[in-house]
Amino acid sequence: MSVNSRTIATTPDRVWDVLADGWLYPLWVVGASRIRDVDADWPEKGSRIHHSIGAWPLLIDDHTEVREVTPGRSLTLRAKGWPLGEAKVVITLTASGAHTDVVIEEDAVAGPGVLVPEPLKGLTLKWRNVETLRRLAYVAEGRA
Repeated sequence: MSVNSRTIATTPDRVWDVLADGWLYPLWVVGASRIRDVDADWPEKGSRIHHSIGAWPLLIDDHTEVREVTPGRSLTLRAKGWPLGEAKVVITLTASGAHTDVVIEEDAVAGPGVLVPEPLKGLTLKWRNVETLRRLAYVAEGRA
């Protein structure tokens, strides 16, 4: 499992606004290249973002589903990208004065990713989510 954190220089409400707009997903999620559709009730439990991952012309169409949500505070996702597999992603927002502490926890839960040795898997997820949090900060702070 990989756990990454970053303090973003805006309020939790502004960060949540980015998370709650499914059409912005490929702006901050590393690997997501485009959105094909977003359920109208995103990010309610059970709703989905229908995305493609990879780089053209090698794109994989799949989806990410909300498993748990506490609006403005946390979002638990099941991100799919078969045949690569599935990941559980938990994003938590905590107010820190006028800023927001954001934590992303991610782990492979199905598919080939579960066979990758933990040190290697943890390292690659860590690198990916450092950039994911950097992008999330750019979008959230830029909209503020």
